[in-house]
Amino acid sequence: MMRNTRFISLITVLLLIFFLLTGCGPLVEEDMSENESGEPIQPRTIKLGHVLNEQSCFQIAATKFKELVEQKTEGQIKVEILPSGALGDEYSLLEGMQIGTVDMGIISNQPIARFIPEIAALEMPFLFASAEEAYQILDGEVGQNLLKKLEAVNIKGLAFAERGYRNIINGKRPVSGPANLSGLKLATIANQVNQDFFTTLGVNQISFDPNTIPSDLQEGKVDGQENYIDVINFNLFANQKYFSLTNHVYSPAVIMMSKIVFDSFDEKTQSILLEAASEASEYERKWNEQELAAKLESFQELGIEVLTEINTDAFSESVKPIYKKYQERYGQIIEEINKAKQREG
Repeated sequence: MMRNTRFISLITVLLLIFFLLTGCGPLVEEDMSENESGEPIQPRTIKLGHVLNEQSCFQIAATKFKELVEQKTEGQIKVEILPSGALGDEYSLLEGMQIGTVDMGIISNQPIARFIPEIAALEMPFLFASAEEAYQILDGEVGQNLLKKLEAVNIKGLAFAERGYRNIINGKRPVSGPANLSGLKLATIANQVNQDFFTTLGVNQISFDPNTIPSDLQEGKVDGQENYIDVINFNLFANQKYFSLTNHVYSPAVIMMSKIVFDSFDEKTQSILLEAASEASEYERKWNEQELAAKLESFQELGIEVLTEINTDAFSESVKPIYKKYQERYGQIIEEINKAKQREG
């Protein structure tokens, strides 16, 4: 009797060991994705905010990011997109990411300069000869070093996206060179470098306010504005007759996440988030390029003359005093950018 009891106990122990070693693995594989340590990725939802509307390039980038993250994690991590300032303005989004109350966002370049002053230099006039040149710099060592600096303020920069090039649209006369701007009254983006640029060219300025610009244009309080090509999506073209593809300022943006939130993920998931942001950025850039021709055609259909032959050399010469003025503040980062341009050839 004693021998039978010992035999049954031994069989029971062996069966328990067998089920512990072999019984659990397949169930986990079927139910959820795993990280590199074999542990399942826990289901979570990331909330991504931005201030532009659902027809914007930010929404395009956000939607692609959502698609990629959900695909790469087999649906374990969801991304909820909150556009049109649903989580607040860009400064509120940045502050929320710092303390972890906002998960992530796509943020324009200028607000980021509050934390990294030298990033404002990326919007010096005529700094980049083309969007492709800007991409090389931002995706290279210079840009990635700028993103790393965000970690000091508790934000993780995932990738550079873009708002794109700013151009000039007005209702008074064609603008193909700096001399054509003198005497125009334009609504311009309110940052010091930008305002100094237009002051140098003899432009009378008011600060661009999205709340008042529709009525300002309608009532003729301003002759025109500097804006992005997607101005057409916002119906900001009342009394406007001439669209000049000046490309005078390239404006990056950053796909970013609260470092508190980013650090809460395992390394495998962090890699997925970084890859998805990089791929979403590339997708948005290509979308912007494809949209350019369509939007220029739309301007023409509205009876707005499109000027693409711009005297870039004259503009570049005219901004030399601006670079001299900001040499002390931005000289180092601009030198790094110029050296990187030479390396890229």
